[in-house]
Amino acid sequence: MATMTMIQALRSAMDVMLERDPNVVVFGEDVGYFGGVFRCTEGLQAKYGTQRVFDSPIAEGGIVGTAIGMAAYGLRPVVEVQFADYFYPASDQIVSEAARLRYRSAGDFTAPLVIRMPCGGGIYGGQTHSQSPEALFTHVCGLRTVMPSNPYDAKGLLIAAIECDDPVIFLEPKRLYNGPFDGHHERPVVPWSAHPASEVPEGHYTVPLDAAAVVRAGDDVTVLTYGTMVFVAEAAAAETGIDAEVIDLRSLWPLDLPTIVRSVQKTGRCVVLHEATRTSGFGAELTALVQEHCFWHLEAPIERVTGWDTPYPHALEWAYFPGPERVGQAYRKVMGLTKEPISTEPAAPVRS
Repeated sequence: MATMTMIQALRSAMDVMLERDPNVVVFGEDVGYFGGVFRCTEGLQAKYGTQRVFDSPIAEGGIVGTAIGMAAYGLRPVVEVQFADYFYPASDQIVSEAARLRYRSAGDFTAPLVIRMPCGGGIYGGQTHSQSPEALFTHVCGLRTVMPSNPYDAKGLLIAAIECDDPVIFLEPKRLYNGPFDGHHERPVVPWSAHPASEVPEGHYTVPLDAAAVVRAGDDVTVLTYGTMVFVAEAAAAETGIDAEVIDLRSLWPLDLPTIVRSVQKTGRCVVLHEATRTSGFGAELTALVQEHCFWHLEAPIERVTGWDTPYPHALEWAYFPGPERVGQAYRKVMGLTKEPISTEPAAPVRS
């Protein structure tokens, strides 16, 4: 079986679907001749031609609006917004048109389109290249929101998204494009070839769009997370010695609630972890659902570990990023191993 990076797995998914379905088209900013800013579409235009893989103007509203029209008439567009931070000009098209088309037409029309967007930090992208806007999409009825954490899932989820008749927001943690990342930025980069999830079939397969994965079984505490934070959660478990059950949600909406409930009922404790800002982040919804469905099984309050309520900083990237130390502190708190409160504010920068 081939070993792939996440970039290669995403490219393979689009390659498979372009070959399999003549209605699939791929377009966006620099995705054609240049092959995408992260090279996810490299070589696809040369293979399938400029009618099926092509560049667009720098106009996110136009990209998504065009894709909606294509989808309504039977095509299956896969469009790229170069960074998730730049989806905002297309928000009206996404929310008011794509998400509503099936409902407003009483099922006569659908919007089978995928909007790919690199998201998250960890690459010193600063405030306009590091955002994690997933909660904004999960709030919208009619959208599916997906975020893979590894090459195997990335390919299977993208193929499933392209085949889906609903609009899918496909968020790609850019820090994971070339290897897993456990939050220890001071250590050498680990390649995907050293991780079992890099073994990716070259042909067609799918990963369900509504199924979470238990990536680490455990009995002490349930950790609900996704994207880059999956590896941070595992690192914190190894470093604290706490037997955490780490659940990679993969699909944020629809959400695999039964898997979450079973795990929390087993462990009796829960930590919610994501990179996005804390207030009104998707973790708030997860916390509410666990409280509603697992209250009588909880042995400690639910803890959240998130980014801070600030723009993503450039110079203080690692003060913002929820690393293993902060996650481990939450593990110890829910286990009753520390009484110290977990800070909800970033520490002041140290000045020399």
